[in-house]
Amino acid sequence: MNDRSSHSNPLALALDAQRQRLTTAIEAVETLDVGPLTRDIATDVGRTPSEVIYSDHLFELHHYEPRESCHDIPILFVYSLINKPFILDLQPDRSVVQRLLEAGFHVYMIGWNEPPRERRLTLDEYVNECIGNCVDVVRERSGQESINMMGYCIGGTMAAIYAALHPDSVLNLGLIAAGLCFETDDPGGVFERWNEKAWVSPREITEAYENVPSELLALALSDPNSDYVSKFARLYDNRNDDAFVATFARIERWLADGVDVAAEPFSQFIEDICRKNKICRNELSIGDEHVEFSHIDMPVLQLTARDDHLFPPETSKPFTDVIASTDTRVVEFPTGHIGLLVSERSHESVWPEVCAWFGQRS
Repeated sequence: MNDRSSHSNPLALALDAQRQRLTTAIEAVETLDVGPLTRDIATDVGRTPSEVIYSDHLFELHHYEPRESCHDIPILFVYSLINKPFILDLQPDRSVVQRLLEAGFHVYMIGWNEPPRERRLTLDEYVNECIGNCVDVVRERSGQESINMMGYCIGGTMAAIYAALHPDSVLNLGLIAAGLCFETDDPGGVFERWNEKAWVSPREITEAYENVPSELLALALSDPNSDYVSKFARLYDNRNDDAFVATFARIERWLADGVDVAAEPFSQFIEDICRKNKICRNELSIGDEHVEFSHIDMPVLQLTARDDHLFPPETSKPFTDVIASTDTRVVEFPTGHIGLLVSERSHESVWPEVCAWFGQRS
């Protein structure tokens, strides 16, 4: 009876097929010969030459110099607090850094270090001190009063906060898969689902661990189907494609190379920005200062990913209604949260448009 029912139910058939596909993929992965060459490929990341021009215990500021400079206004990239920034320079044909350099921009990148356990860092310190100091360094080196700024993921959230607090220092603002607005009727992202049932207590996590362990974040933010089923099925299907396997190995290296997140910024992001939606309600404060998002009057470009399991487009698009800018553009592309940075189609379609957008305004 049950056997007949499962075969007449298309959903059950699909699930059975997915289970079989997973079993086959696991067996294949276990028998794949991962030799020294594959292991070397996994470590061959972030190879575009750069110079660390400024650093402290929390970050390093890298400068990437183009072969031919075509723009006076540089781009400062604020990377996310989670994982390491080499996902932006994964390999030559999947490198956001190289696309910007090829367009003639000087590129500066903030890469975050492990936060110390002995002191409680705040979101105010990350935005006003760390990002603020980096902006000052880039402005001084470039001789410009205001610079271009881009931010990815939570780095995009922090870039938006900085631009609201210091609008005279930001000429153009680019936000990539940024978490900004969390008041939707259809909670599709991980952070929105946390809000729906309030099952995650950030304070309990940070009290238990001091900082938020990267391993815990990786588990909490994962997409079970994509991260544990589909990708290994794709690896099996493409096991004879050397280019696919090489890119897969590099992305896996990035996923496994996490950075702990400081307790207070994590807690404020979850409680104030995700759960209380304080950005879109214009109620956010950091330190003792209210963040007035209507002060963002510079051009703003938002890149969103249709299949983003962390910050779907609905967590970014409403931001244009909060700010004062009259020059805004939202691009939604059929890919995932990481795919915006590393997919072949993104580098063919999205990043040329990003370079053109900044180029026309720089």
